[in-house]
Amino acid sequence: MPTMNVESFNLDHRHVDAPYIRVADVKTLPKGDVLTKYDIRFCQPNEDHLEMPTIHSIEHTFAELSRNHSENVIDFSPMGCQTGFYLLMAGEPAVEEIRDLVATTLTDLLGVDEVPAANVVQCGWGASHDLEGAKRAAQAMLDQRGSWAQVMKA
Repeated sequence: MPTMNVESFNLDHRHVDAPYIRVADVKTLPKGDVLTKYDIRFCQPNEDHLEMPTIHSIEHTFAELSRNHSENVIDFSPMGCQTGFYLLMAGEPAVEEIRDLVATTLTDLLGVDEVPAANVVQCGWGASHDLEGAKRAAQAMLDQRGSWAQVMKA
């Protein structure tokens, strides 16, 4: 297959072993700033996925709570394939540091009583949330933390 411009399009999704966390891309901007994109994969591609209200609730909650633990979070956004998220960070934090940030933030998510900004004023589709689904997905991800470093099938 030809090399694509989008890094994840060059990843053979048949051979990954979700859940995992990996560095997906590192970019040095024209003025020298560095951005690092992490692939936070919850589900095995083409075998499982998260439902959109669950994704939406994880996205809102993680985006809000992760900033309590790091000043370098730029963005947390869902993958269109519904199998995970991209975490964009300023600098080039070690993947181990990101695994700790993800674990801490998902643990925080388990303790919330409502999704941040899940209303018609602060969200474009405030009715489309599933906090209980987000908590189940977060717990499932946390339960498999020991495998987060294993990206490819053995």
